[in-house]
Amino acid sequence: MKQVYVCFIAVLLYNTAAAQTFEQTQVITTAVPSLQVPVDTRAGGMGEAGIAISADVNSVFVNRAKTAFATNGGGIGVNYIPWLRDVAPGMYLASLAGYTTIGEGQAVSASVRYFNLGNFELRDNSGTLLQTSHPNDLLLDLGYARALSDKLSLGIALRYIRSSLATGKVGSVSYKPGKAIAADISMFYNGANAKGEGFTAGVVASNLGTKISYIDNVAAKEFLPANLGAGAAYTWIPAEQHRITAAVDINKLLVPAMQPGDSIADYHNTSVLSSYGKAFSNKMYRYSFGLEYTFNNQFSARAGYLLEQKNNGNRNGLTVGIGLQYKVCALNIAYFASTGNGVTRNPVSNSLRFGVIFNLGKGE
Repeated sequence: MKQVYVCFIAVLLYNTAAAQTFEQTQVITTAVPSLQVPVDTRAGGMGEAGIAISADVNSVFVNRAKTAFATNGGGIGVNYIPWLRDVAPGMYLASLAGYTTIGEGQAVSASVRYFNLGNFELRDNSGTLLQTSHPNDLLLDLGYARALSDKLSLGIALRYIRSSLATGKVGSVSYKPGKAIAADISMFYNGANAKGEGFTAGVVASNLGTKISYIDNVAAKEFLPANLGAGAAYTWIPAEQHRITAAVDINKLLVPAMQPGDSIADYHNTSVLSSYGKAFSNKMYRYSFGLEYTFNNQFSARAGYLLEQKNNGNRNGLTVGIGLQYKVCALNIAYFASTGNGVTRNPVSNSLRFGVIFNLGKGE
């Protein structure tokens, strides 16, 4: 996966093709890769199946509409994700999120994510060091969720994006931090009863926003990784102290592939709205399957499987996780098991994720 990030930076810095088609394999490169790094540690133990599971503060990263049905009056969540440590020892994603209810069936929320990609040496074809780059992304969100009925809710969010790959001149080109605005729209169906048993589902369209550029050439703007996701879950409560949830998510990358005969200029000139329709010609899907068992609302054991195409990240494998709840504090840990060897090794194998949640009072 080191080559993925090095190529990603090189593609943007040297203004080469943002999307290429090699024979029958579609390779799609988008800007701001941190928007595709999963944040919810609880869902991380369930194969990233989080769109339709019960609400908590990390719902603001997966399906904000769920906060309208949250059983707590508010919450604060912190997540720390060491990411691709085989690539760069300093690479990580840190997040802080919070929400509060503002009346029956309404919630406001905010979050911040900081993604540090470590240090990268940028060199020319002769190997001369041009610059040591410290790429990083800063993402700020504000959101609102409202229940439209006793079973259906809607969530919206506005996102500010600042992404820096390099600063100043690299060779003969000047670079600057890229800035963009994006939005999320989400829906949640809550068919569970008062105890939380029953069917739930959700749909999320995320990162719908402007293109972004790291140079002054407006023709070189890149697509954000817009995504369309749908999920379903069912929770059983076979006995008072036992709770079992099964969940499945499907995600589709809404970025088109460069078609045969298209020039780089043609690709960059594709409008954002038309790109969403054209994206359905690619095969960028991700499937998540997860299970969670909770005892006495204090201990949770989780397992799941993530299935993703090789040219869409290749994060295939088993995930496990645990959750511990003590009074208002919850600790979540997720682990992605090792799969493959050598060049076939999963890029996020043997990775741990950590999250802490503080629940702030009971809702109405």
